[in-house]
Amino acid sequence: MSLHHPASDEIELPTVLHALSDPQRLQIVRLLSVKDGPVPCGSIELDVTKSTATHHFRVLREAGVIHQVPTGTTKLTTLRRADLDARFPRLLDAILASSPAPSRARDKHRRRVRTAE
Repeated sequence: MSLHHPASDEIELPTVLHALSDPQRLQIVRLLSVKDGPVPCGSIELDVTKSTATHHFRVLREAGVIHQVPTGTTKLTTLRRADLDARFPRLLDAILASSPAPSRARDKHRRRVRTAE
């Protein structure tokens, strides 16, 4: 199975920003940024279905944010930090330094709970 990864010089800023605009995808990037090596995609816990998680990984991969290598029944995932830093200096640092926004799902749940009270 061959996965599409753009070459370093093909990574485009609008595509990267779009990929990082989703809270779930940003959570994946935050987790990968503190890991020393590849992480099996199934070990990254998200509050979404498996098919939605797969979609998020694909968006990040096709944007050039992550690199995935199929290994058995999983994909080992790493952050393409060197490529991103070379292409857009300090962008990833600025994004990772920002405070995480509250999850939309949690906000919707909180509104429902308050409405029910």
